[in-house]
Amino acid sequence: PPTVPPPPGPPARGSLNLHRAYLRSPLGMLRLGQLALGAAFWVTVAAHKYEGAAHFALFAAVLVWLLTLALFGLSLLGRWELVPWLGSRWLLTNLVHDLALGVGLYAAATGIMGYKAGQRSYCNLPGYSQHCLYSAYLSASICGGITACLYLFSGLYCLSRRCRDQRDII
Repeated sequence: PPTVPPPPGPPARGSLNLHRAYLRSPLGMLRLGQLALGAAFWVTVAAHKYEGAAHFALFAAVLVWLLTLALFGLSLLGRWELVPWLGSRWLLTNLVHDLALGVGLYAAATGIMGYKAGQRSYCNLPGYSQHCLYSAYLSASICGGITACLYLFSGLYCLSRRCRDQRDII
């Protein structure tokens, strides 16, 4: 009996190369800052005892951080066209991510951690000997505030490119 040849495989994709122009662009630099400060935020919260609304702050920070990592990785490799429906609208995807998710969720998380630091401000007094989470909550709220500003800057950068009818992120 004649043998049937195997069906042709998918077309070979090109090798993975770093999109160095993206890494040197303002958006690439802002993404690196967002990833570094976002990690500092959630590691600071997760490394200490937390309760109540800090659970939401930690969830929001990790969610936005993971989505930012995915956007950064796809943009750095130049593979955003692999994302269905969003790949053809990559500039708009970055814009919505930065302004809606990044600024919104980090502003909420910063407010929560700032409020919790304010609740613990009594243990900032000299001579207070009990374990205190004031400095952890305060440093997390500072990292979160700076991170929210970085998301605002990258969102405004994407918005300015969109208003000038540019369709690429660089």
